Amino acid sequence: MMNVDFELCCPVSTDLGHIRDLVRIHGERGGLRGERLEDLVLAVNEAVTNVLDHGGAAGLITARGHSGGFTVEVADVAGRLTAEQVASARVDPTGSHGFGLWVIQHLCDEVTVVRTDTGSLLRMHMRLCSANGVGLDRRVTRGGQETQSAA
Repeated sequence: MMNVDFELCCPVSTDLGHIRDLVRIHGERGGLRGERLEDLVLAVNEAVTNVLDHGGAAGLITARGHSGGFTVEVADVAGRLTAEQVASARVDPTGSHGFGLWVIQHLCDEVTVVRTDTGSLLRMHMRLCSANGVGLDRRVTRGGQETQSAA
């Protein structure tokens, strides 16, 4: 039996419900389940919202499963997002917005930002659950210190 890679590639859109549905379908097809799948769907929703509200309002979403897990990339044509912004994201308890980068950072197993010739690329990665359905430990970097938390 031939193994066919399954990949999503779609433009950033204001139809966030449709994007969430596409990511959910592709994430499930890629092996994510339950809370881990919903965490990724929420993280992608936040990333796309950031592109629409703070970036160039245009870009591309690419999602693919692989042996190490499932990865979603959100490219922003404005290229304003930096790794430093993601790493320093904090929650202002008195604020009514501005939680997106913090949420992304805490829901995903790995988050990276790279600058490209066409803008910035936010990469969110989730490891797959073990065979018995138990989530793997998440590695979250906070203030340069790596901590473990149950997924």
